[in-house]
Amino acid sequence: MNETNSNKLNAHDLINVGIYTAIMAVLLCVFACLGIIPVMMLSLVVIPPLVAGIPYMLFLTKVKKFGMILLMNILMGLMLWVTGMSYYATIVGTITGLIAEWIYRKGEYKSKKLGILAYAVSILYIWANYFGIFYNAEQYFSTRQNYGQEYIDSVTALLPPWMSPVLLIANFLFGLLGGYIGTKVLKKHFEKAGIV
Repeated sequence: MNETNSNKLNAHDLINVGIYTAIMAVLLCVFACLGIIPVMMLSLVVIPPLVAGIPYMLFLTKVKKFGMILLMNILMGLMLWVTGMSYYATIVGTITGLIAEWIYRKGEYKSKKLGILAYAVSILYIWANYFGIFYNAEQYFSTRQNYGQEYIDSVTALLPPWMSPVLLIANFLFGLLGGYIGTKVLKKHFEKAGIV
């Protein structure tokens, strides 16, 4: 019975999820402001995964149970939705969070390489934020008319539907790089947590 209970998320686990979700949300919101400049919209699948790798990898040193990564992804997706992005980030974030859980669990929460891979998969919810522009730009920009027609035209020209797989690959690759940088910066934390 104790073993079953030890596999359930407790208050300490939920606090860790809350703290690191808040850190990730702040970072994402700060860099999302770059999207005011049309050409910088392309950087949102590059810079946040790179920078957020450090706090995320620190979060993984606290993850020893199934559900923590998934919960963080769901919360991040919901946060993006309520702050004006589409619900796609919540859907994709839930799927990628579940896949990331399986990946990290496969290494028994002790594999640095699988942790990096889990992060790169997990953070693909950023890419999902572009779905509205790729597949229904008219509806997406109907709530953003105050940005001006010049901005709307610039963004839609930069982000035609064929850019979707390009940004997916960029998001994933920079997630891998961000995770790798995170493990290097947090080497002592990983050693202390027994992650190799």
